[in-house]
Amino acid sequence: MSRHVAGDAMTLALEHLTIVDLSQVMAGPFCCQLLGDLGADVIKVEPVDRGDATREATGHRLPNGESAAFVAVNRNKRSIAIDLRTPGGLAAFHRLVRTADVVVESFRPGVAARLGIDYPSLREVNERIVYASISGFGQTGPYAHRPGYDLIAQAMSGIMSVTGEPTGAPVKSGVPVADLSAGLLCAVGILSACLARTVTGRGQAVDTSLYDAALAMSVWETAELWATGRAPGRLGSAHRVNAPYEAFPTRDSHLTIGANNARLWQRLCVALDRPDLLEDPRFATNTDRVRNRDQLSGELGATLAERDTDEWVELLLAAGVPAGPIRDYAQSCSDPHTLAREMVVEMDHPAEGTVRALGIPVKLSENAGAIRRVPPALGEHTDEILGAVGYSEADIEALRANGAVR
Repeated sequence: MSRHVAGDAMTLALEHLTIVDLSQVMAGPFCCQLLGDLGADVIKVEPVDRGDATREATGHRLPNGESAAFVAVNRNKRSIAIDLRTPGGLAAFHRLVRTADVVVESFRPGVAARLGIDYPSLREVNERIVYASISGFGQTGPYAHRPGYDLIAQAMSGIMSVTGEPTGAPVKSGVPVADLSAGLLCAVGILSACLARTVTGRGQAVDTSLYDAALAMSVWETAELWATGRAPGRLGSAHRVNAPYEAFPTRDSHLTIGANNARLWQRLCVALDRPDLLEDPRFATNTDRVRNRDQLSGELGATLAERDTDEWVELLLAAGVPAGPIRDYAQSCSDPHTLAREMVVEMDHPAEGTVRALGIPVKLSENAGAIRRVPPALGEHTDEILGAVGYSEADIEALRANGAVR
């Protein structure tokens, strides 16, 4: 298992990029953590009273009281606590922006303008700034000012209408796909804008939303809609355009099979000792198998129920058929492949001791990412960050005395 070691020395891909992170909760912090993992200096700007809302999240806490939700998406960042509603706090923030490359915010549209930290305001401070906004519904459109959450985005985008069993109620994806995909897309937008700036010398605004991201993930579903004129429905674990490509019960649990072309279908029938299925006109082509998916699932399920999952997976993989067991997270996070890919790492947290976290999912051959910092305490780096942009110790103490910083 990979272990975080403070002060790891290596050349990182984004080590010359400075990001001011105003975002909270998940989408924005996840975006900035990804960029921090790849070397960016991420300065997390938090309210002086309570910090990021996930610091006080009512969900799971680590043994010594730290918020598991905050720890999950805030490594590789430095924290500064500023009250942007005070003149001193706003001036300090503007000074940070002068030396930064990127600002990321997740306010509801209109809030940043009221605070004097919207893109037009900050462009006057630094014309090279890339200003990224993540919101529920985006900066424009009739829903722009609505509050937005992952659940709402999944519901309104259509994701919930296709999630769950055909005869069941609409179901939210178990993973917050709107939040996380918005963070991923925002990271792509930021890096694109930074690359464009090397040519133009100017920054620009990046606008994405949970709603846009949820729709962007719906490529198969919208393809079906526009090809057939009908809104797609729920299919459980099945695929929209291929069969068999779904989960099946076995004697002891469940497995997944992806025999989504003629060659793999033939291999599957041979491996299951079901040559009769190759002669069955209901399953002659992929189109036939999709059309008769329920009958196909019944035939395959009856055979698969005769053995245990591990036995079937070994047999199917040996036959060249893509297959895998359905695991819970305790199983997947201890899997040898997960560990070999360094997708579970350990960090030395000052309050919690050894803390496990997900690893870096992007592997660069020349500029590999690194976990250099554990998630920071609220305002842990206020003096360090302000000192770097020209504030004296006396200046910082004056700001602190006025409640502008913590």
